[in-house]
Amino acid sequence: MTIGTRVMTTCDFIAGHGSFAEVSLAGTDQVFPVPEGLSDAQAAGFWIPHMTGWIGLVERGKLAAGEWLVVLGAAGGSGIAAVQLGKALGARVVAVVSDDERASFCRELGADATLNRHDGPLAPALRELTDGRGVDVVYDPVGGSVAEDAAGAMARDGRLLAVGFASGTWPQIEPLQLVVSNTALVGVFAGGYQRADLDRMHQQLSDLIADGRLRNAVTATVAFGDLPRAVQSLANNAVIGKLVLEVAGSSTNLGA
Repeated sequence: MTIGTRVMTTCDFIAGHGSFAEVSLAGTDQVFPVPEGLSDAQAAGFWIPHMTGWIGLVERGKLAAGEWLVVLGAAGGSGIAAVQLGKALGARVVAVVSDDERASFCRELGADATLNRHDGPLAPALRELTDGRGVDVVYDPVGGSVAEDAAGAMARDGRLLAVGFASGTWPQIEPLQLVVSNTALVGVFAGGYQRADLDRMHQQLSDLIADGRLRNAVTATVAFGDLPRAVQSLANNAVIGKLVLEVAGSSTNLGA
């Protein structure tokens, strides 16, 4: 990349190093060009959810066109990326949300169907949606009882993608449940990939943006002085989509 190229990067958040700062540094081996068509704020909200979505759905989940994809926590930053990417890959997408406003938001993003997790057990509702067949892939950044419930609707050879545990706990899936349905619990972690693989995936995602098949996931931006309020709104589950912190000359992703 040449001097003057618009770039984006991630902080070492796994080790607890954040990026709530007015100035930050990144090595040249850690930055990627901003896809054409994304603003600075949109670029800040792009890398983590979309790269994780690609690794989960494509590299690990092997999602195929025509398959049924269920996205848990679908109105969050990670969920938005998975809903859009699933549609771009030709899947039939079911967005699982917590209220009607989030359901409407996900339908605008292209979800074929939505389910409110507060309306009752997910497994029978998912089987009814799929005419009893069950779902092929569950994209799970939520964990806990919600994921355990959705796992009860897996079709034969289905894949439950363990992406995160926003609920506070990972799902507890009995091995027998996996065995009798020939399904798999698949771990998804966006770290540890070689630069060549990251460049390839980044280019494939950039191509989808250029084709108009992916929209940015950013729904709101906040000023640096409003950071405490913004973080509290995330803790209160008051944010739909992706929230980005803007400071002079740069933007920073908030939340997942």
